[in-house]
Amino acid sequence: MRKLFIILMAVIAPIAANALDLSFDGAVEKIIAESYDIARATANIGAARAGLDAANASRWFSVEASAQYMNMVNVERPFDGTGSQLPPQLGGLLESLGMDANMTMPDNIMMAGVTITQPIYTFGKIGNAVDGMRRAITAAESAGELTRREVRYAAANLYWTAKMTDDLVGVYQKSLADAVAARKQLTSAGRANRSNLIKIESDIAAKEINLSDAQFNRDTAFRMLKIMAGIDVGEAITLTDNLPTKFNAIEWKPLESNPEWDLFENQISMYESNARSKRAGAYPTLAAMGSYSYNMMSGSADTLFDKSGSQSAYWGVALTVPIFSGGMHRAQATVDAMNATAARADLDKSKMLRTEEYNTAIKKYDHLRGNLAGLTNARDLAARAYKLSADRFAAGQTSAVELADVSSALSGLDIALLSARYNILMSAESVKKLGN
Repeated sequence: MRKLFIILMAVIAPIAANALDLSFDGAVEKIIAESYDIARATANIGAARAGLDAANASRWFSVEASAQYMNMVNVERPFDGTGSQLPPQLGGLLESLGMDANMTMPDNIMMAGVTITQPIYTFGKIGNAVDGMRRAITAAESAGELTRREVRYAAANLYWTAKMTDDLVGVYQKSLADAVAARKQLTSAGRANRSNLIKIESDIAAKEINLSDAQFNRDTAFRMLKIMAGIDVGEAITLTDNLPTKFNAIEWKPLESNPEWDLFENQISMYESNARSKRAGAYPTLAAMGSYSYNMMSGSADTLFDKSGSQSAYWGVALTVPIFSGGMHRAQATVDAMNATAARADLDKSKMLRTEEYNTAIKKYDHLRGNLAGLTNARDLAARAYKLSADRFAAGQTSAVELADVSSALSGLDIALLSARYNILMSAESVKKLGN
């Protein structure tokens, strides 16, 4: 049996030695790097910046080039390749001008040109759209910060939950080991009465189940931590940071800002700017414009480029005035105005809820921290009581019932102490998540 134990230890030791050490900060970094929510928030920021570039592009001149080739068809004789004959109605006009009434027009025409348009004044259509996109970028950045805080809080919860469940396994292992040792003492002394033995056997069976449940919870917590951190679920990990035993006081400050509030405030400004831009769609647009074109005509496509064509160019200003759009601009502006109203309501609700959540987290932290010393003292007293009871049991001065009760009380306080330390840590993480 001893040889088998040595062989097992030789096999298990390299596995434990090769386990990945994972600190709290390392786990947070890995989970943030693997987070799909943060990747989506980063993409949303990039999309908002691209939207600003698109809105700014409307400020600058646009250049459009065009080229056309046309072959005129003689409708009366479609397959006649001599050109397009002028309508006979124009014959008298041409004769009065001393021209041949039976002349034909070249049926190959090539036209090319370029047009430049520069907006001068749009009554707020472009300016408000640009302001709205700038606010959209700030809102996306606030959403990204909010997402980052949520992911960090979730990472902390995963890490400390895994650590707490690991420590709970230790508590149940010790409790079971104590019960097994008590049974050995009872049977080895040759004084085992039936009631004591039954009680200890029952206690051992219950503690085995508790240990099995704790191991399952630990394995589940570790597996989820590894999945979210991008670690292979088959790889062994060792959590190097322990649940603290002492906690410093938190300096209380009123909650004055929060990424969620910044998000809603920027959304309100964005919607209001968009509404002004949509209303400006019903106003005129003043723009400068210029154009150049080059035209060539020939009776055959082969000779189209044999001679020079005609050129034309112009520049000027254009005033475009919308007359009727069926109320589209007003309706679009109303949609954005209603979105701004909804965002303002969300902001008011968020301020009320997040402020209460922030204050509650601080109060909970202070409350649990204040009780920690008393809880620790109660646990230490329970440990002393168990030792006294175990010694008395070994001497045959007490029953298995009393020993089981004292052992259960000690395990309960061990669990309560672990839970309190975990809750204090998560209260502090809530303050970080919600704080200024």
